[in-house]
Amino acid sequence: MEKYRIEHDSMGQIEVPRDKYWAAQTERSRRNFKIGEGIELMPKEIICAFGYLKKAAALANGILVPKKMTEKKLRAVSAACDEVISGRLDEHFPLVVWQTGSGTQSNMNANEVIANRGNEIIGENLLHPNDDVNMSQSSNDTFPTAMHIAAVCRIEDKLFPSLKKLIETLKKLEKENEGIVKSGRTHLQDAVPISFSQEISGWRSSLERDMQIISSSLPVLKELALGGTAVGTGLNAPKGFDVQVAQIISKLTKKDFSTAANKYHALTSKDEIVFAHGALKALACDLMKIANDIRWLSSGPRCGLGEIKIPENEPGSSIMPGKVNPTQCEAVTMVAVQVMGNDCAVGIGASQGNFELNVFMPVIAYNFLQSVRLLSDVISSFNDNCVSGIKADKEKMRFNLHNSLMLVTALNPYIGYENSAKTAKKAYEENISLKEACVALGFLTPEKFDEAFKPERMALES
Repeated sequence: MEKYRIEHDSMGQIEVPRDKYWAAQTERSRRNFKIGEGIELMPKEIICAFGYLKKAAALANGILVPKKMTEKKLRAVSAACDEVISGRLDEHFPLVVWQTGSGTQSNMNANEVIANRGNEIIGENLLHPNDDVNMSQSSNDTFPTAMHIAAVCRIEDKLFPSLKKLIETLKKLEKENEGIVKSGRTHLQDAVPISFSQEISGWRSSLERDMQIISSSLPVLKELALGGTAVGTGLNAPKGFDVQVAQIISKLTKKDFSTAANKYHALTSKDEIVFAHGALKALACDLMKIANDIRWLSSGPRCGLGEIKIPENEPGSSIMPGKVNPTQCEAVTMVAVQVMGNDCAVGIGASQGNFELNVFMPVIAYNFLQSVRLLSDVISSFNDNCVSGIKADKEKMRFNLHNSLMLVTALNPYIGYENSAKTAKKAYEENISLKEACVALGFLTPEKFDEAFKPERMALES
């Protein structure tokens, strides 16, 4: 049996693998853009989004132009799109990110796969990739629409559940550690006391705020370019198509999408994506801070801070027996770095729109979706394999607390800032307690010192 079949497009004939649903335009792209060793393929989230928008476009055309989008064609397109959405046809989307900046070749990949699979399902050569599957559309409005659908679905369905789970774990840790007072730290130096639950509440509140910020970016991401066609004028799309297709996409995805008010903006500007990714970067920054706090607090086990214990998941060294490292924290911080780098790529790509179209959309989509995917996955891993198993070392916390020279701050109201500083300096230089130093300097009697000096109470004062 022949390994290839002959397909054609406006440029002529070309051989296509017989067992694949793509056709001529996909094949040309596959041959012309051998970049990235076939690893950096168009994200599967984009492919799934194309399934939704192509099905919605067919349904809208069935309502608005039923003579063109017949019931039979609609059934074939819908059935093939359902398979695209499910991921069953992923192997038929071979194109890399590094292609045309409009994403035209991936749009045609979707058109060809849906047409050929739809024809196979219905048992006749009925669908044409351009005339039927791409009816009332252009790559210039479908790709930005796919970007927005993919971004919203991935954030709401993957990132938010992971983030909520980590927030709940931190709430539980807060409650478990109420009343445990430890030394605070600023500039990596000893500071006044804080309760461990207060410290955890800072982590939890940061993540809650990040979720609010990301949520605030979703309404504009839910505005879709579809209906603008080539340059925003809506050429070759029936009147009302943009509103109708957005409503159908909303029903299919169970998200509240709407049509963009200005299609000229929707095709050329990527400011919504930039804004949303900035919110993802904010989350990455907070995750970096939290992971660093945890690995500092767990450092040791004997020569570091050692105030918390984290799960011991795997050996940490190929040469040092018994060594265990904060590997989950390291994964979080590496993902954070990647997201920060992605933000740069997204921003630069979005700045390069010319006239009626941005032609950096595949790389913008690739980086955006990688950020969401990595954040979703690493948050789940961090929660399950590290944060949920954190245990406070109460004795070490108490020792560090009572050994801190910054407890002298409690004496400010009694002996003043300068005398308190002298007390701390003497205690440090002579390696004696604050009490011994304060009494030796004649600032307080032992009884008055004990009355003023209550480290555990300091963390409760506002």
